[in-house]
Amino acid sequence: MANILIIDDDVVMTELLSQAIKERGYDIVCTHTLEEGLSAAKSGSFAVVYLDVCLPDGNGLDAIPELRNILSSPEVIIMTGAGDPDGAELAIKSGAWDYLEKPSSMNMMILPLVRALQYRDVKLAQKPLMTLKRQGIVGSSPSIMACLERVAHAAGYDASVLVTGETGTGKEGFAWAIHENSRRADKNFVVVDCATLSDTLVESVLFGYQKGAFTGADRSREGLIKQADGGTLFLDEIGELPLSVQKAFLRVLQERRFRPLGGKEELRSDFRLVAATNRDLDTMVRDGLFRSDLLYRIRSFTIDLPPLREHPEDIPALVTYHVIRLAERHGGKMINFSPEFLEDLKAYDWPGNVRELINALERVLAEAGYDASVFPKDLPSHIRVRMARSAIGGKAIAPKATPLSDGIGHLPKLQALRDDAIAQVEKQYLRDLMAVTGDSIKKACAVSGLSRSRLYELIKKYQTSPLQGLRYCPASPDDFRLNRTMSTPAG
Repeated sequence: MANILIIDDDVVMTELLSQAIKERGYDIVCTHTLEEGLSAAKSGSFAVVYLDVCLPDGNGLDAIPELRNILSSPEVIIMTGAGDPDGAELAIKSGAWDYLEKPSSMNMMILPLVRALQYRDVKLAQKPLMTLKRQGIVGSSPSIMACLERVAHAAGYDASVLVTGETGTGKEGFAWAIHENSRRADKNFVVVDCATLSDTLVESVLFGYQKGAFTGADRSREGLIKQADGGTLFLDEIGELPLSVQKAFLRVLQERRFRPLGGKEELRSDFRLVAATNRDLDTMVRDGLFRSDLLYRIRSFTIDLPPLREHPEDIPALVTYHVIRLAERHGGKMINFSPEFLEDLKAYDWPGNVRELINALERVLAEAGYDASVFPKDLPSHIRVRMARSAIGGKAIAPKATPLSDGIGHLPKLQALRDDAIAQVEKQYLRDLMAVTGDSIKKACAVSGLSRSRLYELIKKYQTSPLQGLRYCPASPDDFRLNRTMSTPAG
């Protein structure tokens, strides 16, 4: 029997809904805050979660991805007394089953539950038995496993697939997995990087051309669409496809026929389309930069890849896989990673996602040489700097532990309080800045965005305060350098 979770601070609504659910034979758990609800969801196994939007400790919409990514992957039914179109859109895009407004009749509240449970039963019965080929796709987090399930589903059909996600999340790898697990696996997988094609070249590259079609066309050339005949055509960064070509490509999708430049006859190509983008195509449609009819054609099936920061538990497996691969490629040897190194990798937010992680590992291996182990200090400086700045930002916004008032109603002047807070932040920032850049003025200016004169001014300003031994040492009016003393400041 299915377990149902309700997260709602409306006690009356919770009691009414739970009673109606119990009457249908389901087990029910009720919580009244977001924290309690998430804790219950992670410790139990729920098929469906009723989730309120306005909760005492947060917005329920923000918790949808976290709920969907837990082991039982429950269907989430949003219910709110203050519905709005933007909230409904966010809920559906985040993976919610339905979006309900309160108050509704109890039948309207229960119907989505019945449908969601029917869907899960059918989905479980139809779970693919095939062993998925997933070369290069590493990870076993709930979000990655959900994407692989979508790959298995897409591979069984010939509909167009749109893979979305931030730069570096592995969209081409997932497109290749769709091809490799499909009936077209023994045919060509043709990659077209739309971002590298100019307006003048894109048609000739996609459709091909006949000899004499334009100046310099001294021979006929087969286009990539024809090369994908029987196989898969992968349009990477399809959001960059020029508007002038989108209309012509739409017809190709509809008819699977096209005419090469300068050609007299149309050719056929039986290809399966997989497209990828890191852009918001719906926004581009509203801005007139992408055709709505083309978007409908390429979005028959979608796979939305999560950024690496949302599944850091996969980082150790990613590191192991890519270090072995890099060592084989460059003829190097395997090295050990200290626990602190891996923890720092998991703590970093990876704006460049898996691609940035691979590049960072390649640099670490190149720098490590014959060292047996690597440590956080071996990470590229831009990563260490970003982490240091993030840590300083956290300290800067942390609330003060001591009260501002002296207990009798006396408060400091706001300007004095502001100056003191800024001074503390600047001192701490200078410490970490010079530590990360190795006391290099040039690097410190590049990292901080400060001019040399402003950096010197700050160093001179704080040299008499406990700044971990940093001293300002002018060698000449135009030449400054920093020395780090070995003494410990008094006090």
